[in-house]
Amino acid sequence: MYAVPLGDGAELRPLEPWQAGEFLDHIDRGREFIGRHVGLPDRVTDLESSRSHLQAYADKAAADKGRIYGIWAGGRLVGGVLFVTMDVGQGTAEAGCWLEPSAAGKGLVTRAVRVIIDWAVEERGIHRVEWLVSSANRASIAVAERLGMTKEGTLRESYLYRGKRQDMEVWSVLAPEWRASRQAS
Repeated sequence: MYAVPLGDGAELRPLEPWQAGEFLDHIDRGREFIGRHVGLPDRVTDLESSRSHLQAYADKAAADKGRIYGIWAGGRLVGGVLFVTMDVGQGTAEAGCWLEPSAAGKGLVTRAVRVIIDWAVEERGIHRVEWLVSSANRASIAVAERLGMTKEGTLRESYLYRGKRQDMEVWSVLAPEWRASRQAS
């Protein structure tokens, strides 16, 4: 197994089906906080659904169609980042994230997403990374801004979440923009 240091004692590692118990414990700690904008707590409700969720991403990774990674701080799983979808042939991917409250506001997601975008662009040849986010999710929008993504527009009332229509913003970064921003920093 490998780990990528994120600073401040945090690290990014693959999140795999054998970690279903730890993943469920993490979701339980942050269920209400995470669920404000992300449906993950609605899908991961017990050990079986936790294992199934992680297995679905293991299957995506095996098919080169997505990835999931955990963020550990102080040896405890506190969040994660992922490629919800990845189409290497088209050169596109959709990135996403979640955190429990104890890890919020520390820059962990921004640092972790930088790692996975670097990998996607440089190792997998991804040309466009998208970030789809509820207009109400200010923290996630701030991550897109810190990553140098461009807001492309708002899909008005396009997503039904917990019985309420949500506006979804589409943000993206293209490989040449990503490389230029990485060279400038």
